[in-house]
Amino acid sequence: MKTTVLAIATVFVSALMGPVSGYAQADKMNPGDAIPVVATNMRSATTPVSSLQAAAKENGLLVMFSCNTCPFVIKNQPITQKAMDYAAAHHVGMVIVNSNEAQRDDADSYDAMVKYAKSQNYTVPYIVDANSQIANAFGANHTPEVFLFNAKGKLVYKGAMNDNPSDPTNYKKMYIEDAINAVIAGKDVDPKTTKSVGCSIKRKVS
Repeated sequence: MKTTVLAIATVFVSALMGPVSGYAQADKMNPGDAIPVVATNMRSATTPVSSLQAAAKENGLLVMFSCNTCPFVIKNQPITQKAMDYAAAHHVGMVIVNSNEAQRDDADSYDAMVKYAKSQNYTVPYIVDANSQIANAFGANHTPEVFLFNAKGKLVYKGAMNDNPSDPTNYKKMYIEDAINAVIAGKDVDPKTTKSVGCSIKRKVS
């Protein structure tokens, strides 16, 4: 009886609220999972890259889900630059992935990505994720959101870049730097997961 009442209540609340979102979401990867194999010959708005695996360097790979338009991405841009520089200095490959389909013909188009990457001095591939294929493989749901893989291609950290994504210049812990340091030292990453805070990735609904 309780189950029936709960089900009816859920339907009633859903009807009042209407659709929560016009876009789907996906389950996230877990620490220890391998870099997903996704489409090769990816379209990059900056330097070319054939696959995620090819973008990895001797100490691993950092994958960041981002875009041109999210207010959280924009205010975290100095932190993105800091992460990019730190990864490069520590021989960790990096790619930035734009999975947003809502404005693919406008503010998140390929041409707009080229301009945005130039304005932000991106030195890593900035990939167009057609139909959110890469985001679906990762289970990425927010921008910005990062996934760090070690030299063996195993996921060791996922989540936010630091402990204050809402006010990124006032952070106390830079999670992504700590995770990279642990990987290089051969230590366990702690924490392995944090909560990413930002805009939802806008997927197409089939």
